[in-house]
Amino acid sequence: MNDLLQPPRLVRPTTAVRESFLAGEWADCLDSGAPTGWLDPAREDFGAFVAERRGMRTRWNVPCSTFWYVSDEHYLGTLIVRHRLTPELAEVGGHIGYHVVPARRRRGHATRMLTAGLAECRGLGLDRVLLTCAVGNEPSRRVIVANGGVHDGRAHGEDRYWITLDTGHDTDT
Repeated sequence: MNDLLQPPRLVRPTTAVRESFLAGEWADCLDSGAPTGWLDPAREDFGAFVAERRGMRTRWNVPCSTFWYVSDEHYLGTLIVRHRLTPELAEVGGHIGYHVVPARRRRGHATRMLTAGLAECRGLGLDRVLLTCAVGNEPSRRVIVANGGVHDGRAHGEDRYWITLDTGHDTDT
């Protein structure tokens, strides 16, 4: 059943999706076996939690922008754009990280979310971006390839893919 009224879109973190964010991220932690403690501040003061994630933040020693993929009050996933690479991110992590909550998977959301994320990267002036995914993560590999990802080897158990961004500039040949 599709309960999404509006087409999903990338937005800055917002308090409008509190209940679905908490439920979706809790389910994602349980699905992946990750700890849930990081959600405690969100449960206690969601407004402060959102405010901390809006705008540009420094994570992994680089400027990062956080986006949520939403439709109305429904939170579907998160996409993080790292504005540049460190030597470590050039091996594992890349420019973009994303996930879709378990209840919303297998519906094309990750592919569309990454497409929107690539537009954000263009806006930052990036002409190509690196994405990595675990060797066995076939769904993520398909999402990356569907968005133009070209395999560039493997490092530390992660497949590396480069996506060249169309900058919209005409070139004379």
